[in-house]
Amino acid sequence: MAEKIQLTKADRRSVMFRSMFLQGSWNYERMQNGGWAYAMIPAIKKLYTTKEDRAAALKRHLEFFNTHPYLAAPVLGVTLALEEERANGAPVDDVAIQGVKVGMMGPLAGVGDPVFWFTVRPMLGALGASLAMSGSIMGPLLFFFAWNIIRIAFLWYTQEFGYQAGSKITDDLSGGLLQKVTKGASILGMFVLGSLVQRWVSVKFTPVVSEVQLDDKAYIHWDKLPDGWEGIKEAFSQVGAGLSQTPTKVTTLQDNLDQLIPGLAGLLLTLLCMWLLKKKVSPIVIIIGLFVVGVGLHVLHIM
Repeated sequence: MAEKIQLTKADRRSVMFRSMFLQGSWNYERMQNGGWAYAMIPAIKKLYTTKEDRAAALKRHLEFFNTHPYLAAPVLGVTLALEEERANGAPVDDVAIQGVKVGMMGPLAGVGDPVFWFTVRPMLGALGASLAMSGSIMGPLLFFFAWNIIRIAFLWYTQEFGYQAGSKITDDLSGGLLQKVTKGASILGMFVLGSLVQRWVSVKFTPVVSEVQLDDKAYIHWDKLPDGWEGIKEAFSQVGAGLSQTPTKVTTLQDNLDQLIPGLAGLLLTLLCMWLLKKKVSPIVIIIGLFVVGVGLHVLHIM
């Protein structure tokens, strides 16, 4: 029996350091695929000896991939374990590897931004800025070293966690555990995607449906406000009391749609883009199409 090929800590550490350049060749069609393939090169060279096998491995890792750059680490770990088992003869095909990557990248992408961009980095930045404002050189140094220690430690330990978890998954290939994990991750990814539609996809129809003249006491009379700060204070007070800022209440088509189902247009647009992607339409074509249609509808005063 041939000796089992196994990735060493040095191999996995090399993959981790290369993963820091995940977005170095970001593109609109396959996004982080170039950086992902670059990170996998040390493992591919260790696991596969022939030029054909290495080329095939690079090709399957040049498929679409996109997630938070730090949360890619556990996905890398699982993928390393799958590639290792495949190189040792386990029945792990291209579909299984890509399915795990796609299934995990969706839910993890929604976790990275709140944790790193909206919590850890602002906290460290505020701490460093407070020290810098007092004239201490420790402010920028603290931010630089603390941020990079946290970042690199997270990349390494979560990649190792993914690697260990991936090894357990491949132990039960015949029992369908890999398929169950892939399916569960895909469902969770779709759930996260659905929750993000309302936040990130904005579609507003501007045609006016009705204009209603308000009662004299229902809006702010700007010409009767006191001068200076007293007038500003009074305006804020009246706005807080629910008075309209204009004497006419204008209702747009978007207002009516929001009363029925808020975010419906954004959801339908997202489903359309997903359908086009399923039909193998290039993402670049979809982006250009959205840009052209959006500008055209804006010129026509529809959006």
